[in-house]
Amino acid sequence: MTLVLDQITTVFLAVALLTLGMVLVKKVGFLQKFCIPAPVVGGLLFAALATVLKSLGWVEFLLDTSLQSLFMITFFTTIGLGASFKLIKLGGKLLVIYWLACGFLALIQNTIGVSMAYLFDLHPLIGMMAGAVSMEGGHGGATAFGETIEGLGINSALSIGVAAATFGLVAGGLIGGPTVKYLITKHNLKPTDIDDGIGSPVGETEKQIQTDSFFTQILLITFCMALGTYLGGLFSSATGFVLPGYVGAMFVAVIVRNIVDKINPNTIDMKSIGLISDVSLGVFLSMALMSIKLWEIVDLALPLLAIVFVQVIFIVLFGVFVLFRLLGKNYDAAIMVAGFTGHGLGATPNAMANMAAVTERYGPSRQAFLIVPIVGAFLIDVFSIPIIIATINLFK
Repeated sequence: MTLVLDQITTVFLAVALLTLGMVLVKKVGFLQKFCIPAPVVGGLLFAALATVLKSLGWVEFLLDTSLQSLFMITFFTTIGLGASFKLIKLGGKLLVIYWLACGFLALIQNTIGVSMAYLFDLHPLIGMMAGAVSMEGGHGGATAFGETIEGLGINSALSIGVAAATFGLVAGGLIGGPTVKYLITKHNLKPTDIDDGIGSPVGETEKQIQTDSFFTQILLITFCMALGTYLGGLFSSATGFVLPGYVGAMFVAVIVRNIVDKINPNTIDMKSIGLISDVSLGVFLSMALMSIKLWEIVDLALPLLAIVFVQVIFIVLFGVFVLFRLLGKNYDAAIMVAGFTGHGLGATPNAMANMAAVTERYGPSRQAFLIVPIVGAFLIDVFSIPIIIATINLFK
């Protein structure tokens, strides 16, 4: 039997699975410890159920995910609107060093993925899906670029990217603490901040969201989406260079954010932008993950695990022997290495969880809690996305 879900029912299912994922993350200690995103939990549970039902010959689901791209473009646009150049100045030289290190990591992750794909006699773009796309990009990057790669004729790219992102997310949560503990113990590091709380990501003071301000944010987001996708389409048509519409929207949003900041710094309300971003990402990921075909990637499990294993080894060695030294070989540098392993293998929440676990035991680090979320949540894509797009066009 084939069960066909229309556009509206598919969105409802995505929201229901997202809600289920939220409940399970709160209830299950393992999911909470490793910061597994709620849409990943709910979406993969449905994908697993759909795989079992299909393999038994009972029922096959056909989902209308046509609205997925709307949520995806919205999410990447909100990321662009969060990339204020003022934040770079606030972080100073260490932020720039950390940011450049993340850009270098994206380049190396793609190199590792593509090289090992050749080793396993796979298409290089399959290896790229286990590179910066799913490591630094996490499930959001894997899902977004997975669709682009599948459009180039690489079957199961989305499923491969999601699997790699999941492996990376768990690995990032596992190795962050032990790596930093090694650095702290070896170098006898001590915090310099007063222990009055570990701090939090840079944000705005709590204020109530107003309707008129909220619609201003929607106006800016939809403007960037419309102009960015239009310009991205023109660029691709003129050059033959693959540039997904959501990438154009994100970079237009970066420009708009910094122009608006010059005119009126109070126009952008990051609390509203953050809310829209969280909802868009949640529905977009849930919809994407619930529709992946797990049966298509069984034969690639070993190569995927091997690629992710090498990615983990590299990020640990780079963090301990290079980044730690570049950032000053002090306690704050060690905490930033914890964040680096977190979002370098999965997601910024993973980075924050790594740093929170370490600082709770050894002491606060305001500098790390300033720099890591700024780069991980906003600035990292400015480097990683051009590197990913260049790799796609090189090997398409």
